[in-house]
Amino acid sequence: MTSILQILMLVLDIVWFFVIAHVIMSWLINFQVLNLRQPLVAQFWYALNRILEPLYSRVRNFLPDMGGIDLAPLIVLVALYALRIVLINNAAAFL
Repeated sequence: MTSILQILMLVLDIVWFFVIAHVIMSWLINFQVLNLRQPLVAQFWYALNRILEPLYSRVRNFLPDMGGIDLAPLIVLVALYALRIVLINNAAAFL
């Protein structure tokens, strides 16, 4: 059962990394450090969007319209961290 906990923690870490990479890439694209006309950048950007958009769209359904500010990545990061805390605190159930 410890293996299941470790696999869940690994999945949470991977999703955490994807969200952080998506946020950093969005900043770099908006400040024109990265250009979506470059094939490699566009490929990474669209792949991250396809992976994370199902999470973001569910969160956006609950958030009020904030104009141009998208708080969905922040809410997803907080939820991932909270889920990690719950898993660590209940690790005894996996033993």
